[in-house]
Amino acid sequence: MFRFKQVVGDRLRSRTIERQKREAMVGVDVLNRMAALGMPESEAIRT
Repeated sequence: MFRFKQVVGDRLRSRTIERQKREAMVGVDVLNRMAALGMPESEAIRT
């Protein structure tokens, strides 16, 4: 939750519950994309 609040903000801006759910899902998607970009691509070393 700390990272979510740091990146997306500490409050939802939408008024209805359905829009709040969508807003939260968009924030989670943004966080997941940022994490994926920071992950190194690795391969098994074959000897």
